[in-house]
Amino acid sequence: MSNTKNTQGSQSSQESQDSQDSRTSNDHETARKRPSPMEVLRQARGQLAELTGMEAESVSSFEQTEDGWALEVEVLELERVPDTMSLMASYQVELDSDGQLTGYRRVRRYERGRSDARRSGGR
Repeated sequence: MSNTKNTQGSQSSQESQDSQDSRTSNDHETARKRPSPMEVLRQARGQLAELTGMEAESVSSFEQTEDGWALEVEVLELERVPDTMSLMASYQVELDSDGQLTGYRRVRRYERGRSDARRSGGR
């Protein structure tokens, strides 16, 4: 009889340990799946380029939001000679918490050689 109790207790203890291991494993997988800021930047640039056909030249704004990430990405829209006359654009890009693009929109266009007098603080 005591062997049966010990076996049942051992099984119960093992099930409890397996359950804890599973939770710990799931926690590690969740943490591991969450992309780093650099991964988010790379994903955003790549996804925007794939959708628009234009390569991102720089990211001028980057922040984490409640829903994921928000970026402002500068792209070359029309190359001209001289280069300072090339037409640039800023795109507002939104990504979910996994780094998947959920939306984008062009927020301004400008010549590469011109500063933006309308905005203060570099934005």
